Amino acid sequence: MRKSLARIVAVSVALAWLAAHPARAAEVHLSAPQAPDAFAKTLRAALLSAPAAAQDDSTAQDLLAAAQADYARLVGVLYAEGYYGGTVSIRVDGHEAADIAPLSPPAAIDWIEITVARGTAFRLGRTEVAPLAPGTKLPEDFREGELARAGLIGEATRAGLAGWRDAGHAKARVTAQEIVADHPRARLDARIALDPGPRLRFGALEIDAGDRPSRVRAARIREIAGLPTGRVFAPDAVEDAANRLRRSGAFGAVRLQEADAPNPDGTLDITARVSDAKRRRVGVGAELASLEGVTLSGFWLHRNLLGGAERLRIDAMVGGLGGQSSGDSGDDSDGEDFRLGARLDRPATFTPDTGAFVLANIEDRDEPDYRERKAELGGGLTHVFSDELTAEAGITYRFSEITDDLGKREVQHILLPLRATWDRRDDPLNPREGRYLDVVLTPFAGLDQGGGGARLHADLRDYLGLDGGGRFILAGRAQLGSVAGANVIDVPADMLFYSGGAGTVRGQDYQSLGVDLAPGITVGGRSFLGVSGELRAMIGKKVQAVAFADGGFIGEDALGSGTGEWHGGAGFGARYFTPVGPIRVDLATPLDGGAGQEFEIYIGIGQAF
Repeated sequence: MRKSLARIVAVSVALAWLAAHPARAAEVHLSAPQAPDAFAKTLRAALLSAPAAAQDDSTAQDLLAAAQADYARLVGVLYAEGYYGGTVSIRVDGHEAADIAPLSPPAAIDWIEITVARGTAFRLGRTEVAPLAPGTKLPEDFREGELARAGLIGEATRAGLAGWRDAGHAKARVTAQEIVADHPRARLDARIALDPGPRLRFGALEIDAGDRPSRVRAARIREIAGLPTGRVFAPDAVEDAANRLRRSGAFGAVRLQEADAPNPDGTLDITARVSDAKRRRVGVGAELASLEGVTLSGFWLHRNLLGGAERLRIDAMVGGLGGQSSGDSGDDSDGEDFRLGARLDRPATFTPDTGAFVLANIEDRDEPDYRERKAELGGGLTHVFSDELTAEAGITYRFSEITDDLGKREVQHILLPLRATWDRRDDPLNPREGRYLDVVLTPFAGLDQGGGGARLHADLRDYLGLDGGGRFILAGRAQLGSVAGANVIDVPADMLFYSGGAGTVRGQDYQSLGVDLAPGITVGGRSFLGVSGELRAMIGKKVQAVAFADGGFIGEDALGSGTGEWHGGAGFGARYFTPVGPIRVDLATPLDGGAGQEFEIYIGIGQAF
């Protein structure tokens, strides 16, 4: 007993001493004879001992533990690549790491020598996953003669189970598996037996209230989820239901879980576990342009206004604060802009993917070539076709009071806006790849004077990674606009097109390009074309350098085939990445008479497009 106690005390003292005295920087060497460089790189990536040796505070015990753990990790790499007869040797200062007692580590470790011999690659022999649902496709490499990668058997098994589940057999399972490695022949046989179980239909969607019941009514949760009760079970339908609940914005976490066993009538119940997101949210934003001044914006959001996941959002904006005059005299200078709007959205109003909304907006825009006060009241429907494609249709009454070079007038319109958005970007705030297309078609009819017409605006964006790692990105944007029908004097001023400023051509004065009908009479154009290109390059982990060029065209007629004018701008910028998105700073100059002499600065949050 005394000897045992003395040994424990000695070991404890040794461990305490080692913990207090970090090991000297140990050298880790890995060799894999006759293995290609890519395989050796994979082996090194699996090591724990190499990063442990690189840490200044690693003790000898830390290094020994890492070295001993590397046996299993390296064997796992061998199996994953089809080598089941390989050997791994890890020697710590000349001693095999596996032979060193964990509680008796050396006082210091100078080097770790790792040798991996792959041996002969195993090939698949007999391969069988049965029975399979009609149309099930197993991995192409899961056949006799192919390299017997360990993960390949798992992939084939999962594919077999997924095939049965897609066919409605929700409780398909593996009943037997037989995997035999024939070392003399370097062959691996794999036989997997499946039991598809009965074909099931969706049962009820049960709501698990848990410790904190949702503030959204259970009936509305079921409506929003849209689980197709009574139809044949399909995994995609479960995922769609979960996505609808997440998309509503009312829930911070959503989980749908299948019942352990089906009901006697052949149905399978699904249990929904949801936790509410914070009901209220406030957001603010700010942008600065050297000529337009400061624009401040903010919103207040309620995610569950009436207990049915109704979303109310109130937006406010004040722009042009401290902006410079863009007119020929002080009387012509543009001033501050104001906007206040509210929109109430209700998901799952007619179908699980179709929602309804109502909106109201008031706005006062004091722009270089016009001033417009307007009020809008409308409503409509939204529909989600897929994760990438959404659409919206509505009807809006609009009253406008306009003062411009054509005089002062009041106009009333009924608008029928139609919108479709296709979004395949990987990140809306900082896209690195993918495409985005937003198309808005707005037919309108005058209620007091003038005829009807239509306004079209399309915004296409594309992003291309140049190096495969997201460091260099080429971003492009094209905008197209057209107004057909009514006379210019009968069209609300902000439905016509101008070019210049942060949203169109950086380096040019805000809305500086319109259509000159006569000396001293400038209005918006009926047609617009804008193009932008950016080359973005990461400098470190948080800073990105950007070079860009923009161009814009404003035409007098709807097709842009008549009188029109181009202008352009170019410059450089930087992005600093924060948790709320990249902070954007751009410096631009016009590509005309003021090139290199006049500059504008733009500051905001998010990429320019």
